[in-house]
Amino acid sequence: MNTAIVFVNAQVDQVPEVAEALAAIPGVTEVYSVTGAIDLVAIVRTRTVEEVAEVVTGRMNKVPGILDTQTHLAFRAYSAHDLEAAFSLGE
Repeated sequence: MNTAIVFVNAQVDQVPEVAEALAAIPGVTEVYSVTGAIDLVAIVRTRTVEEVAEVVTGRMNKVPGILDTQTHLAFRAYSAHDLEAAFSLGE
């Protein structure tokens, strides 16, 4: 399984519509509206890297209202349990 985190900037008046359109794309498993320098974060999960490319460049970037995207491929996933151990202060 390949996971990509896609940062999306959208036209201000179209953020909800863009989010809904992204969520409807096969391979996009989650879409979050966020604060900060970007408007939306989309999670893409596919079997192959080629499918990630198809979802992002072939489908997501064609959604009306999207101004820019940045795609980040995940190398490793850590469970909540692993994160708690990694950030434990020895308590």
